[in-house]
Amino acid sequence: MHLSGRTALVTGGGSGIGKACAVALAAARAEVHVVDKDGDAAEAVAGEIGGRAHIVDLAEPAAIDTLPVEVDILVNNAGFQHVAPLTDFPPERFALMQQVMVTAPFLLLRRTLPHMYANGWGRVINISSVHGLRASAFKSAYVAAKHALEGLSKVAAVEGAQYGVTSNCVNPGYVRTPLVEKQIRDQAAAHGIDAADVLADVLLARSPIKRLLEPEEVAAVALWLCAEHTSYVNGASVPVDGGWSAG
Repeated sequence: MHLSGRTALVTGGGSGIGKACAVALAAARAEVHVVDKDGDAAEAVAGEIGGRAHIVDLAEPAAIDTLPVEVDILVNNAGFQHVAPLTDFPPERFALMQQVMVTAPFLLLRRTLPHMYANGWGRVINISSVHGLRASAFKSAYVAAKHALEGLSKVAAVEGAQYGVTSNCVNPGYVRTPLVEKQIRDQAAAHGIDAADVLADVLLARSPIKRLLEPEEVAAVALWLCAEHTSYVNGASVPVDGGWSAG
């Protein structure tokens, strides 16, 4: 695939799935803007791929206004996790997760869609989760945010179709990222079990394939959605979850 002449913006591009997406898009010859609140990480990835780093906290709407508008491929990837029972979940943490994982993608869509519409081509790729399709205990904010992102993606798909713009979600299971490593520690505390047992007994309990997904595997799906031969894939949620959502 060649994306020469296309410009991509990847949020949370400093590590994990975001970094893998940035690398894959750059390898396909797209110009890539790497957005992350961790400046060192964003600069490192941008340097590696010949892209441009943007140090932005997506919880700050004014900061989003500093990002480029001439974007052909928007990858809404940034997110974080907090594990706690509903009755103990900090309201301010819940609100922050919605701000970063729902409101920021909405604001980025408002910012970048006019350029895509004007050019008659665009790809919106929302890195959702199996938790955009299913629920797990102790993850009220994350599950709520991912379900909201699914709805936002579908609206963008319906509105953008006439302009040659598609919007889809990629729904991975547990990926080998720093976020998941933190979840393993948090789940161990929540369930009162050893961290070594969390992977098999908690995280992968509902997945027929008993391994973590690699970030590059998720990025490959995101890149596939940018191809011309997937221009009819629109408003979809693509499970990359080892069969979790099939059960």
